[in-house]
Amino acid sequence: MNNTVLAIIELDIFPDVVAKRAAWIAGLYDCDLHLMLSDPTSSLLQEDLLVSNEAREIHTAVAAARQQFLNELCTPLKVTGGRQVTVSVRHERPAHEAIIAEALEREPRYVVKGTEYHSPAERARFTYTDWQLIQRLAVPLWLVKPHEWKQRPVLVAAVDPMHADDEQGALDQILVDTGKLLAEKCGGSLLLFHAYQRLVEIGQYAMFKVKPVRLPIDELDRHARDDHRKRLDALAGANKIAVEAVHQLPGRTSDVLPAFARSHGADAVIMGALDRSNRKQRALGSTAERVMDHLPCDILVVPG
Repeated sequence: MNNTVLAIIELDIFPDVVAKRAAWIAGLYDCDLHLMLSDPTSSLLQEDLLVSNEAREIHTAVAAARQQFLNELCTPLKVTGGRQVTVSVRHERPAHEAIIAEALEREPRYVVKGTEYHSPAERARFTYTDWQLIQRLAVPLWLVKPHEWKQRPVLVAAVDPMHADDEQGALDQILVDTGKLLAEKCGGSLLLFHAYQRLVEIGQYAMFKVKPVRLPIDELDRHARDDHRKRLDALAGANKIAVEAVHQLPGRTSDVLPAFARSHGADAVIMGALDRSNRKQRALGSTAERVMDHLPCDILVVPG
């Protein structure tokens, strides 16, 4: 349990980058590495209506090509360390079902997968693989983007000490623990990030509705800022995180976090996924949906 890194290889999402990042992660945590090629399109050749000698031959040829591709992909990874590297190919549709089944069987420390831009329509429908995995995986999901990590990586833990669904701060603590361990293993640094929304817009709307009463918006905003900062500093202090590594910024997380990650040269942002419904379905919320596509770095989603 947790001694394997499961890498999801997709032919159209920079498979070489995903494989190398997964091998690096496996090396950090002294884990075995398993590369699973997800190729649901070839399952069409096995549909009942298409069963014929020609279809079988095509399917056999495609399967052989996929296996050869995987073998060639993992060959250079075998010489980077003494850990075991294994491969498999799965054709089930939809792809997320095959990935979840593989993760349930292997119980990996991380599931590593490439990610790319998703349209608002896709986000609204929750039809693509990434979001199904975020909702349903019981292990951390490491979403890889094609960028080179620095020799001393910068990690950002995006916490929310005021989250109504995490009043005890359990998920924030998991995020900090995950970030500290990763920073220790890769020789990097961990930054703590929190964004809070100012009351200006809310106050202006309220004043319009209750005119001619004037609300003390500046004072309310200052109290909110101080309350957020007090909780954030308590989290940092409990984990011995230096003051200069703790950042609280005003604004919407969806606007501020991508800019913060760029300006600080982040190599990965660590975010949490909370259980919100009676069915224990995980959701990051609409804010994180907008954030993830605009982050310039890897994203590590940790279930809470």
